[in-house]
Amino acid sequence: MQERAAAIRENGAEELVWLVEHPPLYTAGTSAKPEDLQDSSRFPTYTAGRGGQWTYHGPGQRVAYVMLDLTRPHGTIPARDVRCYVAGLERWVIETLREFGIKGEIREGRVGIWVVRPDGAEDKIGAIGVRVTRWVSWHGLALNVNPDLSHFTGIVPCGIREHGVTSLHDLGVKVSMDEVDAALRRNWSKVFG
Repeated sequence: MQERAAAIRENGAEELVWLVEHPPLYTAGTSAKPEDLQDSSRFPTYTAGRGGQWTYHGPGQRVAYVMLDLTRPHGTIPARDVRCYVAGLERWVIETLREFGIKGEIREGRVGIWVVRPDGAEDKIGAIGVRVTRWVSWHGLALNVNPDLSHFTGIVPCGIREHGVTSLHDLGVKVSMDEVDAALRRNWSKVFG
């Protein structure tokens, strides 16, 4: 990913979005607090170099690594505006969730995509952690399709203790990863052109 970001920046290489699925692991962003790693023996841990705090990646979770040249506009995202870029990633996930009948929302002071359960509880369904180096983005987001949600208990996800984590399957939407990928591809152009 670093090599591709450098090639975009230095040689005008093609921008890319990688859709991947990781084995179980925890990653620490640049704001991660050591005490928020609750169980360091559970899975391998990595320092990711992205923004944000601790997160879990694993089977059943779609991770999108987005490598774009932010010196130019992309659809609704103006050039050189990292806040708008992050908001664009959030909108991309919200539009994708809408296809499956889920209302994704953002919350002031809490990065990521949230859903409200019938009892009023709010759970995180999508995490965002980016890095921008000399105006080229890398890292990206994670959308919980059907991960083992108990794997999030080894960390304080994104440093937020007051709320839980959910997934499409946990919310009763039994879609495949291929269906989610197709929806992500369709909704990309709504935000990024």
